[in-house]
Amino acid sequence: MGCDVSVLMPAYNEAENLVEVIPATARALEELGRSWEILIVDDGSTDGTRSVMADLRSTNVRYIRLRRNAGKSAALSVGLEQVQGAYVVLMDADGQDDPTELGKLLAALDDGFDLATGRRAVRNDRFVKRNTSKVYNGVTAKVTGVPGKDFNSGFKAMTRELSDSLEMYGELHRYIPVLAVWSGFRVTEVDVEHRERLHGSSKFGRARFWRGFLDLVTVKFLTTYTARPFHLFGGIGFVIGAIGSLLLGWMAVSKVAGHAIGSRPALQVGVLLIVVAVQMVSLGLLGELVVNLRRRRDLDSSVVGDMLSGDMVTGVER
Repeated sequence: MGCDVSVLMPAYNEAENLVEVIPATARALEELGRSWEILIVDDGSTDGTRSVMADLRSTNVRYIRLRRNAGKSAALSVGLEQVQGAYVVLMDADGQDDPTELGKLLAALDDGFDLATGRRAVRNDRFVKRNTSKVYNGVTAKVTGVPGKDFNSGFKAMTRELSDSLEMYGELHRYIPVLAVWSGFRVTEVDVEHRERLHGSSKFGRARFWRGFLDLVTVKFLTTYTARPFHLFGGIGFVIGAIGSLLLGWMAVSKVAGHAIGSRPALQVGVLLIVVAVQMVSLGLLGELVVNLRRRRDLDSSVVGDMLSGDMVTGVER
């Protein structure tokens, strides 16, 4: 049965916090006067979350438990397949997101946006975490071209259409705004209150920054070169090939001048670069072939014939 708002909370060893966060979120949703549900995805917790949720579960509070810790993106992916609301809200289970701010995010969706990110104007985090996040947000905005100051905020509201389009894996939950813009959705940021963690400590270590950087490269590739892989691989191939050609040209001139080149490292490097260049160009062309075949398949599957009128509908408004 559907509802207006689904609040999705991934939780990993947050039993102490869930006891307070779930009732507070339920009260905030009741005050909004909308039908709602809260879905907790237990990401393989080992701290008694299962027992706590046995007491907290109700008609409006649902609980899914993963057998092992799979990561936040995987937990979100599972939850997004199960939510029932027209609007989907993502919240962290540590108590730092203030549920009374839900109205601001939902109001942005009512105004026509597809995604509203809760921008933490004043963050209650450690100095190192605050400043590394500033660097991360700046680099992400620069690399992707998507304006934003708090991409990594776990407090987000989105339309069901957007949530159904998301594919979460790795650390891609950090780049939901980028993926949304790439898919043509309207996004915005809304200033919200950010509180101190209620209990426990953060579950994310230093490794998350390296994983986040690698996933930034993934997102850049997906959003820029998915439809034109030859621009990437072919471009790299031509640059490498040009360098190899210069080296081989130099060796040819040296040979004509009477110098021995058989043992020259430049000859070996030049040949190697030419071989790699051919491979990169070939990879780019194969990528273009795959993209073209996929595009033709999608086009064929979207064509519907109207046998009565004789018109053909291709999924494009006319």
